[in-house]
Amino acid sequence: MTIAASDPAVSAAVTGQGVGPLLRAWRERRRLSQLELALRADSSARHISFVETGRSRPSEEMVLRLAERLDVPVRERNALLLAAGYAPRFRQTPLQDPALDALRAGMERLIRCYEPYPALVVDAGYTVVAANRGIAMLLEGVPESLTAPAPNAMRLTLHPEGLAPRIRNLREWRGHLLAQMEREIALHRSDRLRVLYEEVAAYPVPEEPPGAEPAEPVPYFALPLRIEHAGRTLSFVSSISTFNTPMDVTVAELAIETFLPADPATAKYLHTMAG
Repeated sequence: MTIAASDPAVSAAVTGQGVGPLLRAWRERRRLSQLELALRADSSARHISFVETGRSRPSEEMVLRLAERLDVPVRERNALLLAAGYAPRFRQTPLQDPALDALRAGMERLIRCYEPYPALVVDAGYTVVAANRGIAMLLEGVPESLTAPAPNAMRLTLHPEGLAPRIRNLREWRGHLLAQMEREIALHRSDRLRVLYEEVAAYPVPEEPPGAEPAEPVPYFALPLRIEHAGRTLSFVSSISTFNTPMDVTVAELAIETFLPADPATAKYLHTMAG
């Protein structure tokens, strides 16, 4: 079992901050009162207060119940257990471990079946762990320095030598991605993710290409990614899927992002390209 000791919550647990302050921080982050949390956890406000102040040591079951009601990420639940004096409950299995062979095969099969539409799998740091031919098509011409093994999806998208110059609505899409990262940083308190955010947020925003045509009058139902490919502007809307009730930190932090054609012309073009 591997524990990432560099995470802030784990470090706090190891240095003896105790489970009470950590639980209080999560409760305040979720903007819940002690009474509201107690009702959700089938406990009492008095007991929650005693736990947070260190007057009462919660049972292992109570730590996990409170973590679930507070929607604490799986990685951080291990930190809470450590801080309370219990062994971590959730494994962190390397993605290439044979134990995850079925998972990897299933994800790769899923994104292949999504072709010719683009789809990829990323980890908590937006490292691409799998991608299909639809993604490869969009990345044509991107320098190898960005597409080398274990590329980062945020760098690929926002770097001025990546996809950024091809994205026709870059300012809107960039704002969407940065806001998404801000939410992840608030949820996971990841130094690694914060460093990545500061890097990609500092990238210059390329000017719109000359002669860029106005957006087509399509009634989009979500913010589209409008990206140029071979002289055509393709439009996609994205969705992100995660695993339900994961019991492994690695699995909990995987996300499958799929890009659905946002208009008939994009769908027709992709099917034509696929032959």
